[in-house]
Amino acid sequence: MNPTKALNDLGQSLWLDNITRDMLDNGTLRRYIDDLSVTGLTSNPTIFHHAIKNSTKYDGAIQEKLSQGRSGEDLFFELALADLTRAADLFRPVYNQTKGVDGWVSLEVSPLLAYDTATTIAEARNLHDRAARPNLYIKIPGTPEGLPAIEESIFSGVSVNVTLLFSREHYVAAAEAYLRGIERRIAAGLDTNVSSVASVFISRWDVAVGNKAPENLRNRLGIAIAQRCYKAYRELLASARWKKIIDAGYHPQRLLLASTGTKDPKASDILYIKALAAPDTVDTMPEGTLLAFADHGEIGAPMPADGGDCEQVVADFAKAGIDDGALAARLQSDGAKAFVDSWNELMKVIASKTAVLHA
Repeated sequence: MNPTKALNDLGQSLWLDNITRDMLDNGTLRRYIDDLSVTGLTSNPTIFHHAIKNSTKYDGAIQEKLSQGRSGEDLFFELALADLTRAADLFRPVYNQTKGVDGWVSLEVSPLLAYDTATTIAEARNLHDRAARPNLYIKIPGTPEGLPAIEESIFSGVSVNVTLLFSREHYVAAAEAYLRGIERRIAAGLDTNVSSVASVFISRWDVAVGNKAPENLRNRLGIAIAQRCYKAYRELLASARWKKIIDAGYHPQRLLLASTGTKDPKASDILYIKALAAPDTVDTMPEGTLLAFADHGEIGAPMPADGGDCEQVVADFAKAGIDDGALAARLQSDGAKAFVDSWNELMKVIASKTAVLHA
């Protein structure tokens, strides 16, 4: 059986962590949907930076937007929305068939807003309204300032992909924000047309610890953190609080496993895909990882609902001097900064192309 279809049959949604105008125009994304069981897509500032910098496909659109008085950040969002609404339309049949569980694409608010609650709320609403697609998530970081923005956005009917989560505690806080937003909607008698995923980043844990841990623990921390989050996820799904929102007609927030491309050249290129297979979750993967898994992938035993040996692995890292709580906080802070850096580079690319095309 096709490995990607096997993953899908297990109950894990396989999403692509990439988008370019080229793959939309040449049918690559359509082929991934038809042949590789891809049922959704995620994007971020780094992805769009590379897409726009390395292609002339956007030049005509940039010229058009310049003639309409668009520039900088506003021009970028016009380009991004054009790509992502096309992708959303490709995934719309999946969205319809699964009654809104699957078939989503994601667009991130400006990473400059990671610590600005009020502006994030306003920008999330603005992008949601401009997209005008029922299957487009707005990505909001799960920072302390992002959590109230997530709750308010959910309450107002904006579906949210919570990004930059790195630990069980981050994940639970994001789930709580979603729950509060939904509970407010139930109390207000609002419709059920709102959804969410919570994105936990995996491989960056193993990059961060590098050679600080014994060889027998190499590339095991990220998987242990994923298992710990999955245990919390299953416990939440079984709770009375979650059952109440399901009974009211809302979808539970799904756990999304992100940053699942292997960074260690000595490790398997499908390391995280194999280890993180689990029903009722999403795995969003870089294009190279998707193609590798389609070529020679295999699925291991599904992640255990009880977390397996995750606590022992985390304890072993603690003995080696790794404080997982402190590291999670640093990874979130570093992740937010990295997206700001990519955003600034993206704005430079937009400005450079604007100057050339304007001339």
